[in-house]
Amino acid sequence: MNLNMNSVESLVAQIQGLSGNIGELTQLRNYLKQCDDMLRTESTRLAPLLTELDPSVHSLGYLYILEACTSGTISKDQDQANELVLSVARFINVCAADQIRLAPDKFISICKKLKEQVVFLEDPMRGVAPLLTSIRKLQSSTEQLTTLHPDFLLLCLMSKCYKTGLSVLEDDVFEVDQPRDLFLYCYYGGMICIGQKKFRQALELLHNVVTAPMPIISAIAVEAYKKYILVSLIHLGQFATSFPKYTSSAAQRNLKNFSQSSKNQLYAPACSDRLLHVCMDLASSTFSKQYDSGVFFSRLPVVAKFTHLCDFVYEQPYLELVNSYSTGKVSEVENYVQMNKDKFENDNNLGLVKQVVSSMYKRNIQRLTQTYLTLSLQDIANTVQLNSAKEAEMHVLQMIQEGDIYATINQKDGMVRFLEDPEQYKTCEMIERLDFSIQRIMMLSKKVTTMNEVMSCNPSYLGKVRIRLGGSGRDLITTISTPFLLNSTYEEGEKEKHGASNDL
Repeated sequence: MNLNMNSVESLVAQIQGLSGNIGELTQLRNYLKQCDDMLRTESTRLAPLLTELDPSVHSLGYLYILEACTSGTISKDQDQANELVLSVARFINVCAADQIRLAPDKFISICKKLKEQVVFLEDPMRGVAPLLTSIRKLQSSTEQLTTLHPDFLLLCLMSKCYKTGLSVLEDDVFEVDQPRDLFLYCYYGGMICIGQKKFRQALELLHNVVTAPMPIISAIAVEAYKKYILVSLIHLGQFATSFPKYTSSAAQRNLKNFSQSSKNQLYAPACSDRLLHVCMDLASSTFSKQYDSGVFFSRLPVVAKFTHLCDFVYEQPYLELVNSYSTGKVSEVENYVQMNKDKFENDNNLGLVKQVVSSMYKRNIQRLTQTYLTLSLQDIANTVQLNSAKEAEMHVLQMIQEGDIYATINQKDGMVRFLEDPEQYKTCEMIERLDFSIQRIMMLSKKVTTMNEVMSCNPSYLGKVRIRLGGSGRDLITTISTPFLLNSTYEEGEKEKHGASNDL
């Protein structure tokens, strides 16, 4: 079907006439679906139609035409790229949320095209505000994780708009559109929290990536594990190599031998050279494989689509760094970091490793509070291997300010007096904080109960439970009727699967 004058007038008339109530919009959506192939075929001639529509009133029709206009490859022309970014950004700002939710795939498509264009223009900040608006309009509630969340956080990282990214990370997430979105959301979110030195939140997000269900280890999980180790040392002063029970078998098998040089199977990326170049500086893994196609990947971007199986070589010194850190000797850790500087730098983790070294001074000072009541600044400097008493004073003052220790410094004699925690946990503010925490826990408990009930009705999950129980319908009914038994059944199944894999 070619786009002639009659079909143009008919299309515009349908959009203008059926953009009222929800019934008309549903009818319009069905009509636009039928015209979708025609719109894509004639995409180069559709731009004038947009001037006849009001994007705030005719959002659904405008979206279909705009998506068709932007469905081609990334424009290499700066002027065309700028024009596309402006057009999409304007539409995102004024479109009606209830209309674009009728065609979420189309809306996501134009938003991703905007992201690609601002990356091409090397101006990622231009895409931050529009993508934040698009997320809010696409969400049915703030508890929903959309496909656009990772793209938004990626732009925040590239433009160093960390605080803007934190505004989204503060939302509690209970609904996920696609599993892979959760991996990238938590990974990029962890990096943003690291950029803001919010290490506790970063640790939680990276933990989610490492322990999330996965059939085979992914590059995202590998990169997250590296940062998870480093952030654990910075925030906790230690790292536990054991994994929680709910960690997938694939993650446990591969990451347990993380520090050893051994070949493991991993999915390699299928992505454009441009995407590879753009993502290389954000997170990557060292490759040592020449593909039959002649394309050599020196690094693997974690945002790539994993489609090809290849050999992946682990030669990472992260767990050995943990061993050096546990000695408490700053000089030993500094020497180890210097010896492996190139490896950390290739992973773009050298800055984080340097923060690990700096955190050792804080840990050593904290140990002194368990032994001494008073100590001179010079003695502190000598004990924790600082260069001078002045440097020791700066560390102590910073730790007092951050609430890591409680102490006073006598400027006359340079003595530090370590104190007990002054919080008595009986102020009105503390009671309010406790009450708020209790309310959140109660809400979370209700959410878990609801999710468990939904899972107990999931046909796919019930099929797996039936297989594990030997196909007995009676046992299946008993399992479903027992609260939270499904969770334990799942854990047992994971253990059995893990054991079988080890036997192989």
